[in-house]
Amino acid sequence: MTGFIGAIGNTPHIALPKLSEALGRTIVGKAEFLNPGGSVKDRAAKGIVEDAEARGALRPGGTIVEGTAGNTGIALSLIANARGYRSIICIPDDQSPEKYDMLRTFGADLRIVPSAPFTNPKNYYHVAREVAEATPGAMWADQFNNVANRRAHYASTGPEIWAAFGTEITAFAAACGTGGTLAGTAMFLKEQHPSIRTVLCDPLGSALFSYVKTGELNATGDSNAEGIGIKRITENFKGAPIDDALQVDDRAMVEMVYWLLREEGLYVGGSAALNVVGAARYAKTLPKGSTVVTILCDGGDRYRSRLWNRAWLQENDCAPQAHDLSFL
Repeated sequence: MTGFIGAIGNTPHIALPKLSEALGRTIVGKAEFLNPGGSVKDRAAKGIVEDAEARGALRPGGTIVEGTAGNTGIALSLIANARGYRSIICIPDDQSPEKYDMLRTFGADLRIVPSAPFTNPKNYYHVAREVAEATPGAMWADQFNNVANRRAHYASTGPEIWAAFGTEITAFAAACGTGGTLAGTAMFLKEQHPSIRTVLCDPLGSALFSYVKTGELNATGDSNAEGIGIKRITENFKGAPIDDALQVDDRAMVEMVYWLLREEGLYVGGSAALNVVGAARYAKTLPKGSTVVTILCDGGDRYRSRLWNRAWLQENDCAPQAHDLSFL
């Protein structure tokens, strides 16, 4: 028997047969929405908490504080419950209402702060740090710069993918928020087989596409994608062995959300769909028969009021229209 934290990881790899057939390349999604906390962020949260416990930075009865777009906060609040800690979660006010409701339901002390750029001291990241410093017995998770995040993926996500596919994998493609998932997984896979291509799938408005392509942080456009895209280099992303990058617009992301549900039976969130778009577009540049693995970050239920709300979609000019894969 194992507790909550012990059930994190070892998620299945789900082939996308219709998409793969259409492309002549195999596309596989690692089903991170099947983690006990419902997202890929369970892995980072586990790594951060276990590291803090080992260092003595988190002691019995302590408090976990984090600034998050939602999923890391959800994972940390559940782990806190299982381990006997309190949780304080600082989150910007532009995320889906479902995430706020979940955090409240899970017992987190939720602090919703006005959305602000990272350079503003009132940005949720800085607010979380200040809260942690002012709270006795608190540990600031700092998922962006705490490299226990990427070590968790180096120790679990990468090895699981390698064990499942070995040298059959041609490329690994994923989006980046903190950088932990992409960097940690890429580091492990590159060590096993340097010819595996590692690819960043970046939403508009993020500067990482430009960084991978040119070495400079330049952002263009904007996106409603939650939890991914960033305009700075985090400690988790620093030094990541990334071979290539591509950008994915919101319309293609939303089209894929609906296509995956309609054609593959997968009910996923926007970041997962963006990853699949990126994986598919990159696969088209590879030889026939190639295999590309990506991350299905979380489920669609956390975005019902947005991705599944026709009025919201029309307001943001991304209502789905395609009946095929022409949006690729």
